[in-house]
Amino acid sequence: MIRLFHALLFLSLKLKAEANCKTGCDLALASYNVWAGVNLTYISNLFSKSITEILPYNPHVPNQDSILTDTRINVPFSCDCLNGDFLGHTFTYNTQPGDTYNKIATIAFANLTTEDWVHRVNIYDPTRIPDHASINVTVNCSCGDKRVSKNYGLFTTYPLRPGENLSFGLPADLLQRYNPGMNFSAGTGIIYVPAKDSTGNYPPLKISAAAGISSRVIAGISIAGVAGALLFASFIYFRFYKKNKVHKSLLSETTEHHYSQHGRGITVDKSVEFSYEELAKATHDFSMANKIGQGGFGSVYYAELRGEKAAIKKMDMQASKEFLAELKVLTHVHHLNLVRLIGYCVESSLFLVYEFIENGNLSQHLRGSERDPLPWVTRVQIALDSARGLEYIHEHTVPVYIHRDVKSANILIDKNFRGKVADFGLTKLTEYGSASVHTRLVGTFGYMPPEYAQYGDVSPKIDVYAFGVVLYELISAKEAVVKTNEIVTESKGLVALFEDVLIEPDPKEDIRELVDPRLGDSYPLDSVCKMAQLAKACTQENPQLRPSMRSIVVALMTLSSSTEDWDVGSLYENQALVNLMSGR
Repeated sequence: MIRLFHALLFLSLKLKAEANCKTGCDLALASYNVWAGVNLTYISNLFSKSITEILPYNPHVPNQDSILTDTRINVPFSCDCLNGDFLGHTFTYNTQPGDTYNKIATIAFANLTTEDWVHRVNIYDPTRIPDHASINVTVNCSCGDKRVSKNYGLFTTYPLRPGENLSFGLPADLLQRYNPGMNFSAGTGIIYVPAKDSTGNYPPLKISAAAGISSRVIAGISIAGVAGALLFASFIYFRFYKKNKVHKSLLSETTEHHYSQHGRGITVDKSVEFSYEELAKATHDFSMANKIGQGGFGSVYYAELRGEKAAIKKMDMQASKEFLAELKVLTHVHHLNLVRLIGYCVESSLFLVYEFIENGNLSQHLRGSERDPLPWVTRVQIALDSARGLEYIHEHTVPVYIHRDVKSANILIDKNFRGKVADFGLTKLTEYGSASVHTRLVGTFGYMPPEYAQYGDVSPKIDVYAFGVVLYELISAKEAVVKTNEIVTESKGLVALFEDVLIEPDPKEDIRELVDPRLGDSYPLDSVCKMAQLAKACTQENPQLRPSMRSIVVALMTLSSSTEDWDVGSLYENQALVNLMSGR
């Protein structure tokens, strides 16, 4: 029995090793099995694709207003390399009363994903999924495999059904090689089938595209297939038979991963464990001279570690095995606009080792008298950088992260005055390590939206709200909570301060009064007004009316690239902002 499980483990690790990807591809198809009551409008909304984008891949649909139950609709979508680990795309779904993860996977998304897969990329307890919440649904995909054939570069994610007559017009051995270990007659699981494009032809493989079907797909989503069954058996073995060795494996497992910035840098594996002795030596025993910050999660110390500059955070908590498992994920989530977590130490306390960002945080630049004022163009760029970082953790990581403490102090500025979001995984980690997981409210007053501060409701839209406050900070350089009367210590939220101005028919001159005085006249008022309107959209009281971070990125790209043809009066005529204001 032990030998069998060793073999299963080897297969599991082999599949995982083969799963890594470097890039995705522009196009994949989802084969959506039409159920009673579904029409193209529903499918269009579900996948955020217009009907005109869907129809070219469905020549069998004679009438877009009438599609037959139990037929299939091919829906185009981009196939992304998520986390550098596997190919897939994360869609946003608004929950309906009575929804469960199983209903979302099997009915709403017609078995294009699984209950387990939906659960793992969302934060809600399966028994407490709120109505009308935005959740993430990941659908796996394929970009082809040059080792199998260079003749096929477009693939359909195809959920199998019991008793289905599979007639794809392709050689059976070819399909089997694209889907190793899958039992096509099982009637469950997902396979990847070469597909025709909108012209009716099989497009060839682009060699620069991600090579190979992500074998992580088999481990993650095709549990009902043969390979999935093997991996599931392996999981059972580790979960119950080897439970006492989990902690050890969390600390000792390594995977090759070399990271170098500008040709050099700390060379680490994906999950580095440092010794306490090494960290203490690098920080002069965590001396006050090395202390560079204090946050809600702990103290931060400057260090020169293995020949490189690093920031070491001493956490005010102990590590749990769930915490360590989460660190395994965080240490290989990489994005240009996220502060990179290099590794950790669990001796005597918990320490997290980050890349060192030279230029302090945004709050210091906006309100520090010893620093030169940030030019307006730099402020717009920092806003765009930060939005990109948040969009990545909301939509392109597995599991998905919600920051829950977005603020100017958690946006760091590098030597090139580009923004990086810090502490993006710490809220989730502190929840794992906290005894009051379900009651702990984290965040900073002034940045919390009403639904979170009052009811504890958590969704990506709480980060959107806080980001809107940061946009107001970029305009005004004021704190999130502004003192309005020094004598009686009255205060007002920055959101309310701007809302009082933005309700005016022509708020331009009143907005000018709120602009950071250190900018003088060196800013385009129209651009400031557009950012204020964007911040207003982000801080809507109703979370469903707030835009997604993806829409915010689009709007800020538009703002960053051009301001000449976009004045306040035509703000809602711009398509990016039309989508943004409607929450898409």
